[in-house]
Amino acid sequence: MSKKKSGGNFRDNLVARSNEARSVRKIVFTILIVLIIILAIGGILGFLYVKSALEPVDPTSNENIKVEIPIGSSSTTIADILEENGIIKNGLFFRLYLKLNNEGDFQAGEYTFTPALTMDEIIESLKTGKVVAEPVHRITIPEGLTVDQIAGIYAEKLNIKKADFLAVVNDKAYIEQLIDKYSAILSDDILNEEIRTPLEGYLYASTYEFFEEEPSIESIVESMLDQSLAVITPYLETIKEKGLNVHEAVTFASLVEKEASSEEQRSEISSVFYNRLETDMPLQTDPTVLYALGKHQERVLYEDLEVDSPYNTYKISTLPIGPIANFSESSLIATLNPAESDYLYFLHDSEGEIHYAETYEAHLKNRDEYIN
Repeated sequence: MSKKKSGGNFRDNLVARSNEARSVRKIVFTILIVLIIILAIGGILGFLYVKSALEPVDPTSNENIKVEIPIGSSSTTIADILEENGIIKNGLFFRLYLKLNNEGDFQAGEYTFTPALTMDEIIESLKTGKVVAEPVHRITIPEGLTVDQIAGIYAEKLNIKKADFLAVVNDKAYIEQLIDKYSAILSDDILNEEIRTPLEGYLYASTYEFFEEEPSIESIVESMLDQSLAVITPYLETIKEKGLNVHEAVTFASLVEKEASSEEQRSEISSVFYNRLETDMPLQTDPTVLYALGKHQERVLYEDLEVDSPYNTYKISTLPIGPIANFSESSLIATLNPAESDYLYFLHDSEGEIHYAETYEAHLKNRDEYIN
């Protein structure tokens, strides 16, 4: 009887162990399957991540981004520069890609890239020292132009209407956005209701390259403001030391720009303006009268001097309410570093020379001598 019971227990134990082994095998198999799935998913995700990191940042982008590659830059430095400027997605993968493909020996210099470039296109450009993107349009905006004249140039060169350009640069909501974006140079001063055009004077004179067939008006305006920001920023402290704000400095520089054609003339004209302001004399500069009139004419007539406008410096004893044109950097420099003189008067002769005088009597003598 005890033997039967013992045999039954043995069989029961054997069955139990067999069932337990099957359960363990199932668990192990399940775990292995889960691990395989996890590894497969991880591998696929890793592959997709690496693949994505090697692809262009934005294949549809036409944005042009200028980067400077210094002499002697290592691959790490170049990768960091490209990543910081949004040319590549990941600097580490870019370096690994270079090593795997045995690439190097890049050329220093200034490049224009777009986020649509592949790794190979970027590498080829860096090896040959060639700028990848070629501009579709290259447009020069001269110094001393008004926003209205600038709008005319873009309307002539691009597929935009002058009226549309002027509508954008006079849109208050857009101007408020620009003030926030370019707070270092733009202020609420330009929103004064008596200012004819808020961005007058701030659309910098330069040559602009556009890499799209039809750039937006906003992108054009902001390219020009970027240039103004780059030019004005190094002088911000000097502007403050001179007792001016940026709006006053830009206004002053626009007057100097319209009255002078050389660095020496600009410095002397600037000194005359400062001397007049210090003695509460009106600046009496004809370009402000023409701007107040809103028209172009060869001569300013006596009757024109009576135009009632915050721009007319024959009627006010301060700077005009805002700039009357864009300016060159040399005019800004002359504004901040005028010549030392006691001149209060100047006039232009028919040859473009400027004659200065300390007294009204001397000024009249110059007029009789040099003006026909």
